Order: sequence, then C-alpha cells, then structure tokens
Amino acid sequence: PEHVWRINLDVPEEAQQNLSFGAADRWWEQTDLTKLILASNKLQSLSDDVQLLPALTMLDVHDNQLTSLPSALGQLENLQKLDVSHNKLRSLPEELLQLPRLRSLLVQHNELSQLPEGLGQLVTLEELDVSNNQLTAIPTSFALLVNLVRLNLACNQLKELPADLSAMKSLRQLDCTKNYLETVPSKLATMASLEQLYLRKNKLRSLPEFPSCKLLKELHAGENQIEILNAENLKQLSSLCVLELRDNKIKAVPEEITVLQKLERLDLANNDISRLPYTLGNLPQLKFLALEGNPLRTIRRDLLQKGTQELLKYLRSKIQDDGPGPNEEPPVTAMTLPSQSKVNIHAITTLKLLEYSDKQAAEIPAAVFDAVGTNPVATVNFSKNQLREIPPRLVELKDSLCDVSLGFNKISSISSELCLLHKLTHLDLRNNVLTALPEEMEALKRLHTINLAFNRFKVFPSVLYHLPALETILLSNNQVGSIDPVQLKGMDKLGTLDLQNNDLLQVPPELGNCENLRSLLLEGNPFRTPRAAVLAKGTAAVLEYLRSRIPT
Repeated sequence: PEHVWRINLDVPEEAQQNLSFGAADRWWEQTDLTKLILASNKLQSLSDDVQLLPALTMLDVHDNQLTSLPSALGQLENLQKLDVSHNKLRSLPEELLQLPRLRSLLVQHNELSQLPEGLGQLVTLEELDVSNNQLTAIPTSFALLVNLVRLNLACNQLKELPADLSAMKSLRQLDCTKNYLETVPSKLATMASLEQLYLRKNKLRSLPEFPSCKLLKELHAGENQIEILNAENLKQLSSLCVLELRDNKIKAVPEEITVLQKLERLDLANNDISRLPYTLGNLPQLKFLALEGNPLRTIRRDLLQKGTQELLKYLRSKIQDDGPGPNEEPPVTAMTLPSQSKVNIHAITTLKLLEYSDKQAAEIPAAVFDAVGTNPVATVNFSKNQLREIPPRLVELKDSLCDVSLGFNKISSISSELCLLHKLTHLDLRNNVLTALPEEMEALKRLHTINLAFNRFKVFPSVLYHLPALETILLSNNQVGSIDPVQLKGMDKLGTLDLQNNDLLQVPPELGNCENLRSLLLEGNPFRTPRAAVLAKGTAAVLEYLRSRIPT
C-alpha cells in the first residue's frame, strides 16, 4: 500500500481532526519506522519509494514473487538485515553494495546465476546465505568479508571454492552441501575460526586437510566418494566433536582415529569398512557411533543393533584380549597423567622445539624444562593451557630462544623474565587477559612480530613504540581507544598493523604519513571515517585518504 512508504512523511488523519492530543499521542514526536516486514505476500515488485524510509534497520520481503529489487535500496544506509529469500530474483542490484551497515543478507531460494563482483564491499556482513540458487562461481571479492561469521553456499552448482575464502578470519560456519566440489583448496586450512564445515553431497575423493583449523568442531562430509581416511589429516582435527562420513567408499579406519579425544558423534554408516581398530572403544566422549551398512567381519550384526555403549564396551574388551605387545607403548588416553606423557626429546634435539601445548595445565611441569639439558631450544610452544603467568624457567633458554607461543592461556601480566629473552623475534600472546605490557620489554630489540589479539588492552601499549625491529603488530579484538600516529611513523620497519574490532572513535589523519604500512586493518571500530567503502579499497587507499585529511 502506498501509505506504507509515506508513513514517516504523512500526518496521521486523526491528528488533523483532533488537536487536543494527549502528550503520549503527539504525532510530531513519533519516531521513524525501523522495521518493515512484508513477508509471505504476492508482491511482484518493490517501489523506489522505499527510500522514503531511511531509518529502516530491517527489511523482510521473503516469500513473495519478486523478480528484481529497486536500486533505491542502496539509499537505506541504516539497513542491517535484508531478507529477500524465497523469491524469483535473477540478479541483485549493484546499489545494494553501498549499504554501509548491512550485517545479514539472506538471498537463498532464488534464481541467481551469479553474484555482483563487488559483493566484498559489504565488509560489515556477518551472515550471508546464497543457498539454493544456480551459482557456478563465487566472486573473488568475497575475501574482503573479514567479519563474516556464517556463509551458506549449499545447493548451487559450484565446481570449486576460491582459495581466497581463507581470508575470512571470522568465519565460524561454512556450508557447501550439495554442490559439485571435487577438492577443497588447501588454503582453506588456515581459517582459524572455522567451527562447522558442511561438505555433504559433493564429489570429494579424500578428506581435506585442515592443519590450522584448531577450533573445527563439526565436519560433515557424507555422500561423497571418499575412499581413504588419511591418518595425518585426522591428527590435525583434535577439537572435532562430530565427524560425519556416511555413504562414502571408506575401506579402513586408521588407529589414529583415537587422537580425536573430543569426538562425540562418529557416523561411518554405508561404507566398505571390513574391520575396526578396537582402540575406538577408548574415545572418552563418544556417545553415538553409526556403523550399519558396512561389511564388518569382526562384529556380529546383533551387536550393532544394541547401540553405541554396548559396541564400545565390546571394542574395549577386545583391547584387553590383544594387550599391548612387548614393544608397544600403552595408548595415551585422556586419563594419562602429565607426568607420564613423555616430553618429545626428538623434537628438542632435531627441531629445537620445546612443546607442551593443549594440556590445560596450570603450570609447566619441571620435567619439561629438565628434558632440555644442554640442547639449544629456538621455539617454545606452551599454548592452550591454563597458565596464569609466564613460566619463570623460560629464562634458562635465553641464549637460543627466538619464538615463544603462549596463546590461549589466562596470563594477566608479563613478568620481567620474559624481558630477558634478548634473542626473541616472535612472541604470540593472543587470547589471554593482558591489560598492559611492562616498559622493560624495551630490551627485546630483535622482536619483529607480536600477537596480542583477543586480550583486554584499553590503550595501545606504549612500549611497542620503542621496539625498532617490529614489523608486525596484531592487536585485534581488544578495547584500544587511540593510537599515536607520530610515534608510529618513527617505526621504520612496521609493515602490518591490525587494529580490527577495537574501540577507536577516530583515526588520526597523520596515520597516513606511515607510508611503510603495507597492511593496515581497521574494520570493526566505531569511527565514522574512513567509511567502510574506503576501508574495502585496501591499505594504500586508506593511507592516501588519511593524508588528504591532514589539516594544512
């Protein structure tokens, strides 16, 4: 109806008739319309008058008969959610790409054969659903959607995924069900936030590799043509809770499946598996195991029908029968105490690596440091524990230590011991509870990369300005409110500065003078300028824009 578009402009009729309004009904104080829901009607088009509703934050027109969208949608600069799903759209207007605050774009169940090339300009997007269309390719600009959390590409005609998707650092859920994928680009393995991946009903011949997807909890790859489960691939999936591989052609399950200590659901139904490793019975969290439709020789069919717990009990009883041979070590289960889990001496001597990570330990056992002996150690990885302070004995390694990872702990302050590691070049302290860095860190003259993402910094740590070798500062997801462009300009080597998702209310124009910066990341801050469209053009354009704003 025409008057819906004019609802902000027209004086209500009753106001003209009755001027003795109570204070609550004064129409001239009414607020502008923010939500408009026109779903499940028979609309064939939307009027350009939609631009008369500039305050709209949500527009829902799903389940209509729209064949196109008005270009005036691009005027709705407060729009955060747009649902145009279940229509008959053949294309999306380019003007849509101008929406600076759009967080959710739902276009599933339409007739789209392609997406606008510049879709990556919508850098604020957190949710994008393009499933059930006729897409054969994904625009490369997708890589710019660094705030995207959920992406649904299911039920299209995609033969491949662009490797650039790996740049989506916030992506937690990726659904590629029912396409024509034969492989998954190896670069996707670097998507550090990915938690759920759906690859069902494609044409995959092997399970993709995911070395960096440390948070991956669910992997659904049923109804493909996977023949082999590679033991190496399984080792990388230590956080996995759900592994769904039904209706494939898998012939064997490797013993290494037991590294998936967090696995709760394992679906291997309708494959070609003839025998199972008995150690499967040792998975401590496993609640659901589906094996029907396999030519299993060692397990009677009636046992399969008794359910998961009986099956696991049977498998465990078989381990006892076999028992570890004379040269075999007992399997490391969730019950092995830290004192029993050997320090990897081989890694110390050949790789110069001291690792004690993902153990949820409150402190590093003395045995770990004792094992080093006189060997030089260059790299220490104590990430994913419950450490509350820097292990004091790190100082013992100061003559050789270059690279320290202490991410994903509960460290709240940096002790002076760390400041004595004068050869340190890489320091990873992400995902802790740090609020400040001590001035003594000035001593780390060789430090060129520091990762402080996901901490609690409210101010930019001033000691960083005094570290001349710094090339990379990663400070995303903190609460930093300001930066000093003059001090930053003095940092000749600084090439990467990541300040995404902080509390910067303004970006000082003088930052444009830091011409050494090759990568400046500022998305997800509350400042108004530079606008998202400028940020999307990349670092060089942002620096140029900032320089143009310096008062002369």
